[in-house]
Amino acid sequence: MVLLRDLLAAPGLDLAAVAVSTPEVAVRWVATSELTDPTPYLQGGEVLLTTGLETVRWRAKWREYVDRLVRADVAALGLGVGLTHPRAPATLVAACREAGLNLFEVPRPTAFVAISQAVAVLLDDERDQVARRSLDAQRALTRAALQRDDEAAVLGVLAAQVGGGAATVTRDGEIAASARGAKLDASVVREEVARVRGQGLRAAASSSGPKGTTLVMPIGVRSRPELWLAVFVPGRPSDVHRGAVATAVSLLSLAVERAQDRRGAERRLRARVVELVLNGAPRTARILLDAKLPQQVRVLCARGPADAIDDALAVLEDERMLAGILGEELVVVSAARRAKVVTALLAERELLVGVGRSVPLPQAADSHETAGHALVEATASAPVRRWDDQASGGLGALLDPDRARAFARSYLAPLEDEAALLETLGAFLRRHGSVHATADELAVHRNTVRNRLRQIESLLGVSLDDPQVRVDAWVALHAG
Repeated sequence: MVLLRDLLAAPGLDLAAVAVSTPEVAVRWVATSELTDPTPYLQGGEVLLTTGLETVRWRAKWREYVDRLVRADVAALGLGVGLTHPRAPATLVAACREAGLNLFEVPRPTAFVAISQAVAVLLDDERDQVARRSLDAQRALTRAALQRDDEAAVLGVLAAQVGGGAATVTRDGEIAASARGAKLDASVVREEVARVRGQGLRAAASSSGPKGTTLVMPIGVRSRPELWLAVFVPGRPSDVHRGAVATAVSLLSLAVERAQDRRGAERRLRARVVELVLNGAPRTARILLDAKLPQQVRVLCARGPADAIDDALAVLEDERMLAGILGEELVVVSAARRAKVVTALLAERELLVGVGRSVPLPQAADSHETAGHALVEATASAPVRRWDDQASGGLGALLDPDRARAFARSYLAPLEDEAALLETLGAFLRRHGSVHATADELAVHRNTVRNRLRQIESLLGVSLDDPQVRVDAWVALHAG
C-alpha cells in the first residue's frame, strides 16, 4: 500500500508537513474539491486537495470542516498556499492536531495534478512490488514442494513468507505437521476448523486478535477435506501474504491428492485381501498383502454414514488393521485378542457393529456370517451386538434351516407386506413384551405400538400374551 509518508517524500513536489500525526496512513487516491462539504463525493482513504477558495473568512468553521473530513475517513488534507491563504491558518492547524487529521501545505508552483500523478506512480510501483513479491513467494514455495516430498518444507517457507507460523491440522483440530517453531493458538485453530469443516472445500475462516490473524483453509481438490492449513500472520495479512497462503494451499492440495490416490490403491488391495480371507484363501491373501495374518480371528461388520465409515477405515489403516469396504459394510478381520479395541473404535464413530465369533483364520467365513447376523440386531439404542452374547447354540441351532425358513414363511405370511408390523413384532419380542421399551426403540408413540400389536394378533389369529406364541414368532422372525 502507498503511505502518506511516501507521498510527502516524493521528489519535485516540495510538500510541507504541518500537522502530520499518522504518516503511516494508507493513501487510496487523490481528490480535489473547493466545496465546504466534499464528503458526499469521497469514499475514504483519499488525500483531499483544496485552495480554500470558500474559506477566506473562516475562523470557527474550520473545526466543523475538519470533523466532517475525519468522519469521512480522509487520509490527509493538502492545502494549496499562496492563493487564498499565504499559509495554513492557525485555527485549521489547531483543529487538525486536535482531531488527528493529517495536514500538509502544497506550495504555489506545485500543480494538484502533479500530486495525483505522483500517487498514481506510487500505486503502480506498489502493485508491481506486490506482484514481484507474490511471484517470489510462489517460486520459493514451489521449490520447497519440488525439492522435498515433505509438507513441513512448504510450511517452513510459508511461515517465513508471512513472518508467523504455519501448520496442517486434522478434522479434530490437532496438529498434523508444522513449521519449526511455529506458534499457533491451538484453541483458536480447533474452533475455526470445527466451524467450517462441514462446509467442504469452499470454506475458509479467519480470526483476528491483538497479536495478529489466524487463517484456516481446507486442503484438497476433489474429495471431502481431511486436512486444513492454519497460518498465523502478525498484524493484518497483506495481499502478498494471502497470495502465499493460496499458493501453499494449492501445493499441499496436490500432495494430498497424490497421497489419497495411493491410499485408494492400498484400500482396494486390502479389500481384495479381506475377500480372499473370507473366501477361504488365507495363503493367497498373505502373499498379496505381504504380511502375516493372525491365526485366531474375529470378523466385525459395521454400517453407518459414509463419512463415519471413511473416518473409521482411515484409523484402522493407520493401525495396520486388515479392513475393507465390501458393498455398503465395513468389514474388519481382527486378531481375536484385539477385537474389543476395534469394536470400541467403531462404536466411537457411532456405527452399528456386529461382532462375529472367534475362529481360526481358515474359518473366517463363519465368523463373517455370525458378525452379519449380529449386525442385523444392532440398533441405535444397542449399536454393538456380539454373536457370543446371542443364543447361537439354542433352539435355532437344532432346527433344520430349510424347514425353519418354510415355517417362517408360513407363520409370517399374513404380515409379509406389512414391514411396520414385522418391525414392531421384532422390537416387542426383543423388549420382552414391554410396550414402553418397544415405543422407545422404534421412536413412536406407545399407542401406535398398541395399535400395531392388535393388528398383528388379528392377522395371525393369536395372542401375544401366550409364551408359546412369542417363542414361535421369535423363531419365525429369525429363521425368516
